[in-house]
Amino acid sequence: MSEIRTEAVPLVDGSDLRLTVAEPEGRPRGGIVVLHEARGVTETVRRLVEGIAGDGWLVVAPHLYHRDGTDELDGAEEQVADQVARLDGEQVMADTDTAFGWLADHEVPPDRMGVVGFDLGGSVALLVAARRTLGAAVTVAGGGIDEPVGPLPALVSAAPGLTCPWLGIYGDRDDEAELDRLLDAARESEVATDLVTYPGSGHRFDDDPATAADAWQRMLNWFDSHLR
Repeated sequence: MSEIRTEAVPLVDGSDLRLTVAEPEGRPRGGIVVLHEARGVTETVRRLVEGIAGDGWLVVAPHLYHRDGTDELDGAEEQVADQVARLDGEQVMADTDTAFGWLADHEVPPDRMGVVGFDLGGSVALLVAARRTLGAAVTVAGGGIDEPVGPLPALVSAAPGLTCPWLGIYGDRDDEAELDRLLDAARESEVATDLVTYPGSGHRFDDDPATAADAWQRMLNWFDSHLR
C-alpha cells in the first residue's frame, strides 16, 4: 500500500477540497469514500483510511470542514457542535460527489464504489446512499435517527429512499426502539439492509478491541459481498 497522502481539488465556489487518500498494492478492487466523524479527519479516521486500503480498496476521505480551514477539532463538545451546525447540507453532498468523482477519474465504476461513515459521517453516508447511485453503504454509529443533526435530515425520513445495500452498525442507544424504526424505514427501500448492534458496549463501542474488530470485519464483508 502506498503512503497516505492529502490532495487538494479546486471547487466551483473558489475553495479547495482536501482529500485524504490511500491506494492499495496492485489493482484496486473498487473505491471507498470514508466520511469523517464530528471531530474531523482525526488520527482514527486516517488509520481507517489506511486499513481499508490495506484490504485492496482505493480510499478517499473528503475534509468536510475545509471551508472553515479546519481538518480536525480538539476543543470542547460545544466547539464540535458549533462546527456541525455550520455545515451546509448541499455543500456536504457536493464535497462527497467530488470524492466519488475522484474515484471515477481513477477508473472506478459506480457499481464498485462504496461509502462508509463514522458518527457524523455515518449519518451522511446513509443520506448519500439515498440520494446517489453507488454500490454499497455502511453507517457506523450515525446519529440523528429520529431528529435532524445540524443541516442533515433525520435518518428515518431518508432511509426509505436507499438505492444500494446498506449496513448499520451501532453500540448501545438510550432509545433502542429508534434502531428498530431505522431498520424498518431502511427495509421500505427494498434493497438489501442489515443493522447490527453491540449490547453492553458504549455508543461508539470502539474502546472494546473485540467488538471493534468484529464491526470492522462486518464492514469489509459488506463491501466484499456487494461491490462486485
